[in-house]
Amino acid sequence: MKKHRDSLFNFALALLSALLLILVFPNLIFHDSGQAWLAPLALTPLLIALAREHRPLWRFLLGEFAGIVYWFGVCSWIQFVLEYHGGMGRWGGWAVFLLFSVAKALHLAVFGLLAGVVVNTSYAIPAVAALWTGIERTHGTFGFAWLALGNAGIDMPIPARLAPFVGVHGISFVFAITAAVVAMIILRRGRRPLLWLALIPPLLLFPDLPAPHQPAEKAVVLQPNMPEEAQWTLTSAGQARDHLVDLSLEAAVHDKPQLIIWPEVPGPLYYYRDLRFHEEATDLARVAHAYFLFGTVADTKEGAPLNSAVLLGPDGGFVDRYDKINLVPFGEYVPKFFGFVNRITQEAGDFTPGERMVVFPLDRHKLGTFICYESVFPSQVREFVKGGANLLVNLSNDGYFGHSAAREQHLEIARMRAVENRRWLLRSTNDGISAAIDPGGRVVQRLPMYRETIARMGFDYVEGTTFYTEHGDWFAWGCLLGGCVALFWSQLPHYTARKKT
Repeated sequence: MKKHRDSLFNFALALLSALLLILVFPNLIFHDSGQAWLAPLALTPLLIALAREHRPLWRFLLGEFAGIVYWFGVCSWIQFVLEYHGGMGRWGGWAVFLLFSVAKALHLAVFGLLAGVVVNTSYAIPAVAALWTGIERTHGTFGFAWLALGNAGIDMPIPARLAPFVGVHGISFVFAITAAVVAMIILRRGRRPLLWLALIPPLLLFPDLPAPHQPAEKAVVLQPNMPEEAQWTLTSAGQARDHLVDLSLEAAVHDKPQLIIWPEVPGPLYYYRDLRFHEEATDLARVAHAYFLFGTVADTKEGAPLNSAVLLGPDGGFVDRYDKINLVPFGEYVPKFFGFVNRITQEAGDFTPGERMVVFPLDRHKLGTFICYESVFPSQVREFVKGGANLLVNLSNDGYFGHSAAREQHLEIARMRAVENRRWLLRSTNDGISAAIDPGGRVVQRLPMYRETIARMGFDYVEGTTFYTEHGDWFAWGCLLGGCVALFWSQLPHYTARKKT
């Protein structure tokens, strides 16, 4: 009976951690912003449960349970995507989303299994934090990635100072250290765990984030608010296309920007298939005498669709094209394990991933463009800056998220990319959230959601690179290695004892 009560209590602790992790970010309850102040404590209940539980399988299940609740809570918008845009219906959408949550929870389950091994050692605090950080980094490597724990630090001036050196995962490490210290105190492990908090004050020695300033350059950013499920005819498509071109041209003539930006494929805008749009895009760039960056669908030599960004020069000439490399699971391709799921896109066949990084020349400067979901991959975004990009642009279509917290979550993710690389970041989305973000991750300008609008946004070209830009996720991978070493070290006493007998 006591074991049963202990197990229930441990699962209650795991549930509490999951709920805290959900509350840290924009969610079902707090759409606009999460309770980021909870981030340094969110893992504490789970760590206490792992310390109390001595059975490996049950540690794994504690992590799996927390992971299912977390992904179910923070990514509930995926069910909406599957139901309304994937054509699966309400119950089909919920069933597949639950299956997705179970699969994604495996990362947290592995953390529970491994952290449970070291949580009762004398080096539990750094080992647990290293394992959390290293396993967190593997989300992007082994499938779907979304919010890292460190994203909660985007509005915390002191933790955010780490991002240009160790990336978002370095901030996750700090939060995990804090949570582990609190767990050890609650478990009455003495005062020594408090010594690890000595790592916090040195954060003040890191350079402060760039101060706000008035930018000198300007871009015209379009948010067209085109319906996701519209059944386009030749007439309606032509009218929508002509309207957006006229709107952009009027704004460009008035503001005389260096750059005009349209979002990720917001409708039937086919630069390569539609001769009329090809001509209008060329004329828009030439008449405005501005660079024109826009999303479109291109094709491989075999005819497979590509989600692409095209840049035209001030003379209307083609500059280059970037084809999206990291595609959206269930949106632009279906993982083999979920092959029965309908695609969101109405294109014939799955999208094909691009094969090359492209840094667009922009007079004496360079531009790096990543498309929608690619903002969750810090290792990819840094490659644009490492390749010479002085400005970052994120083209997106967040309309598939519906009226959910996913839009704010996506913006929070993108802001961290600006801080890591110390670059201005301009976001152009179909129906929100379009924004201008400065190198300190501050949202300088933000357009209202669900509204057609076009705005002048200021920005600057920034020279130089950060340590993170140059060296990438060295810290996160180092943590994974360090966590493995800690696991190996924890088993040596058992091996030595068996050898003596």
